[in-house]
Amino acid sequence: MVKIDKSVLRSFALFEKMPDVEIEELLSRAITRRVPSGEAVFEQGAPASHFFLLLNGRLKVTQVTPDGQQIIVRVVHPGDLFGFAKALRRPDYPGTALSVIESLTICWPTDLWPHFIDRSPVLAASALNTIGARLEEAHTRIREMSTQEVERRVAHAVLRLTKQAGRAAEGGIRIDFPITRQDIAEMTGTTLHTVSRILSAWEGDGLVEGGRQKLTVRDVTRLQALADSAKL
Repeated sequence: MVKIDKSVLRSFALFEKMPDVEIEELLSRAITRRVPSGEAVFEQGAPASHFFLLLNGRLKVTQVTPDGQQIIVRVVHPGDLFGFAKALRRPDYPGTALSVIESLTICWPTDLWPHFIDRSPVLAASALNTIGARLEEAHTRIREMSTQEVERRVAHAVLRLTKQAGRAAEGGIRIDFPITRQDIAEMTGTTLHTVSRILSAWEGDGLVEGGRQKLTVRDVTRLQALADSAKL
């Protein structure tokens, strides 16, 4: 079992204002888990036995729709709480959380969620803000899929990834975890063929540079203009 120092939690915005005594209580009840690349932390429909915090690595949360289509509903970044179905009044996990690269999580039994929320106003407020931000992102994506053509949806998805997980690299901003064209298709409700066609055109125009599970945005300004339907 990996021992987690409280300074690790303190480095995340979710916990930066939390008193030491509350962080120490959280850690005293926490269970650490290393998740190899490609392994599921939990699966859609399984009983929601624990809630989690990602310490490092990346996860993607997928859902299979009633018609059998798989979509990516969100990407989990270090410092994110996830799997807290109790806060959504659900007995099961609404999606499957898959490790994109080897990741380290800590988790707590779901039954402790009300206890932590009651004992820590800071955690309660942070969790509420987290839920609100996720709902806002979900509504934005629904609006994009309902009203925008595919190329604009793909542009918005790539820009979100650069903001959430972008690192400065030679010639642009690189998305700092393995990302495939199929992943982007599942994020935007379209097909692999369509995403491949769009990204290939963007590469030819110098907007992005692709590779095996890699994507670097070379011209953020022009890509933002495309997302906003401004003239390139």
